[in-house]
Amino acid sequence: MDIKDVVLNKAIEARDGARALIKASSDKKNRVLLKMADELERAKEVLKKANKKDIDNARKKGLSNALIDRLTLTDDRIGEMCSGLRFIVSLPDPAGEILRMWKRPNGMSVGRMRVPIGVIGFIYESRPNVTADATGLCLKAGNAVYLRGGSEAINSNVAIVEILRKAAVSEGIPEGAVTFLDITDREAIYEMLKLEGIIDLIIPRGGEGLIRTVTANSHIPVLKHYKGVCHVFVDRDADLKMAEAISLNSKVQRPGTCNALETLLVDSAIASEFLPAMKKRLDDAGVRLKGCDESRRILDGIESVSDEDFDNEYLDLILNLKVVDDIDDAMAHIADHGSGHTETIVTEDYNKAMRFINEVDSSAVMVNASTRLNDGGQFGLGAEIGISTDKIHARGPMGLEELTCAKFIVFGNGQLRE
Repeated sequence: MDIKDVVLNKAIEARDGARALIKASSDKKNRVLLKMADELERAKEVLKKANKKDIDNARKKGLSNALIDRLTLTDDRIGEMCSGLRFIVSLPDPAGEILRMWKRPNGMSVGRMRVPIGVIGFIYESRPNVTADATGLCLKAGNAVYLRGGSEAINSNVAIVEILRKAAVSEGIPEGAVTFLDITDREAIYEMLKLEGIIDLIIPRGGEGLIRTVTANSHIPVLKHYKGVCHVFVDRDADLKMAEAISLNSKVQRPGTCNALETLLVDSAIASEFLPAMKKRLDDAGVRLKGCDESRRILDGIESVSDEDFDNEYLDLILNLKVVDDIDDAMAHIADHGSGHTETIVTEDYNKAMRFINEVDSSAVMVNASTRLNDGGQFGLGAEIGISTDKIHARGPMGLEELTCAKFIVFGNGQLRE
């Protein structure tokens, strides 16, 4: 079979899996997820062996340290995959939830009910742990998942999917509920994106180039975020020690993620006091700094930042610094350069905190907290399937509820339209 036929046949398999999942009880779905977690845990050494092949290939290709970090499966990350699946089990099943019911003058009852979307096409790069996260969330919400991971993680993904599919089948769920497209040729993505009517939603997760390519070529609705250009604004009324800790954590805790800090905005009233202490901590963490003219006046030995730099998602230990006049200047900068992902203000002033919450347009707006906390697990949603910067259907971390839609239901006793 050629690529087109393979992609189509796998999609049909996924559609059949979605139809079977509609009938699966919450208990059955939970049993599947627990079995998946147990089997992944048992196969830890198998997964790491497969992952080592991907890491070795990535190094030969000269991929960056940030990308290799995203690709790597450690004992802790495998444990997190298992914990994520088990946590999803503890969450309420959204499928079948009645959102609202109301009675019409003719006596019929009208309502809205959460239902699975159907087949979720998931196109992603690097992180193989996403394979388990996406599968767990989709299955719990009653959706089949059609996975197409990046070529750089092919060995890891194949190993994970094999375990997940076996666990599903052992509990009576068809293999098609977890479908993996193991063709690394990019043509397979383009064929997948043509399957309107079989695949119901595409979710791309990866670099901006991948997401723009998927969006430009898809015949299917796409839920997306292009990049995470995240900011921390340190206000003149901030606790400066807290601001140091939040800024450092936002940048260095895991710099290769979409919710990592890319630009630190500092109120001019406290810049001379805050920046030298902050620079020492960032220097110790190996962060390369690029600063505006005022930042460079205060700090020696940092590079000059350009307007283009302010639009960059570095995904690395590189940070922009900008001294701003006040909260209005900070919010104006975020409006011009932010990507609608995550923004934080550090302040002890309640009114300014509430202004920032109300006026900053982003999927998550935080007060006195690290940008790294914009995450489905940290928000209590379970293992997320991604962070959407779209404004329609879902915005922010996408958990179980975001993987459903609603349909109208009507109960009558013979009503007719006059």
